[in-house]
Amino acid sequence: MKVLITGADGFIGSHLTELMATSGYDVRAFTYYNSFNSWGWLDTIEKGILNSLEVVAGDVRDPNAVRHAVAGCDAVIHLAALIAIPFSYIAPDTYVDTNIKGTLNILQACKERQTRVLVTSTSEVYGTARYVPIDENHPFQGQSPYSATKVGADRLAESFYRSFELPVTIVRPFNTYGPRQSARAIIPTIITQLLSGSKQIKLGNLSPTRDMNYVKDICEGFLAILKCAKAIGEEINIASGCEISIGDLARDIISQAGVTCEIVCDEQRLRPEKSEVERLLGCNEKICKLTGWKPSYTFSQGIAETIEWFKNEENLKRYKADIYNL
Repeated sequence: MKVLITGADGFIGSHLTELMATSGYDVRAFTYYNSFNSWGWLDTIEKGILNSLEVVAGDVRDPNAVRHAVAGCDAVIHLAALIAIPFSYIAPDTYVDTNIKGTLNILQACKERQTRVLVTSTSEVYGTARYVPIDENHPFQGQSPYSATKVGADRLAESFYRSFELPVTIVRPFNTYGPRQSARAIIPTIITQLLSGSKQIKLGNLSPTRDMNYVKDICEGFLAILKCAKAIGEEINIASGCEISIGDLARDIISQAGVTCEIVCDEQRLRPEKSEVERLLGCNEKICKLTGWKPSYTFSQGIAETIEWFKNEENLKRYKADIYNL
């Protein structure tokens, strides 16, 4: 099977590209075009795997580039998106263009040949939990411009399934962490400050809870859903079914790192009150029932691997621990 992965140069995308390339798939990796000819995190993977890929640079906002990338593929896993919530307060237009229009371009291109497509959602579309665990029937709440654009993209995907019988699945990962994650995420924020020698870890609100999932488990979830014909037309959570507060998460990481430091609240890192998602705890019954998927990593195991990756000086120097990354 020839599979296009959009956002292959990003955090989850690069891990998924590696997994699929080593699982016998013919992978075309769609990366964001830039004049440096950088393929993002793909530049860091094993050369043997990298050489097996067909890498195509472009922009999901451009329908012609998308049509060219989709051509000849049996399936598409659409991961390309703008994901940082704080930056969505500043640049909502860009999020609409990338997350909604970009998804529309993917759906239109897939419609031409009825290409199987997995559209990546986010647990942020649920907003603060109205009940837990959050299943796929939970109401949607656009508590940030980012989450609102992902709600819009999801509903576009649904419409293409219902209107044109496009074989779509909406895949909804809960909070993902691991090596290569962007600096704006909570776990890299904590680890990079720790490893840079800071005696104070600056964070935002410590009380919200999250359902944390190691990136390798999330990628296995995508692969399981791709293989499952019964997943077509469905919205499917990938979640651990466990929750942890940001404060406890930080204390766990500090303990694993074997250091002593203080956790302080940095006002600029706080979301607006009505925008903060206070609780996320996902239900994974649907994916388990449909595919047999289940997490392989405990939180402690995943954090240990993540810390080890960041301890590599070549990896750590890519991050700016001394500034707040939007």
